[in-house]
Amino acid sequence: MRFGLVITDERYRDMALSLLAKAQARGWESRCFLNDRGALLLMDGDFMRADAFKGAQVAVCELSVERYEDEGLKLADIDKHVVIGGQYQDAELVRNCDRVLVL
Repeated sequence: MRFGLVITDERYRDMALSLLAKAQARGWESRCFLNDRGALLLMDGDFMRADAFKGAQVAVCELSVERYEDEGLKLADIDKHVVIGGQYQDAELVRNCDRVLVL
């Protein structure tokens, strides 16, 4: 099973980590796309260090990162684990996953 998770707001942090951890525990391949305010999770150290996050393929919308530069999010600071992309990565996640959940 391939599980896709699109996170649109940093308020869904705990729920997202729980879902990714449960998918990982089931042996599912997980993909995660951070969009809009969800990109702000890249500044959350606990989120970035979580095993569930590290075990997923992660991409972020570059436009979202640029939109929140005033809040401290910088392209240069993004972890190498994260693919910096755009809506193509979102579309690829949807195409390649068996189930997709948007938070």
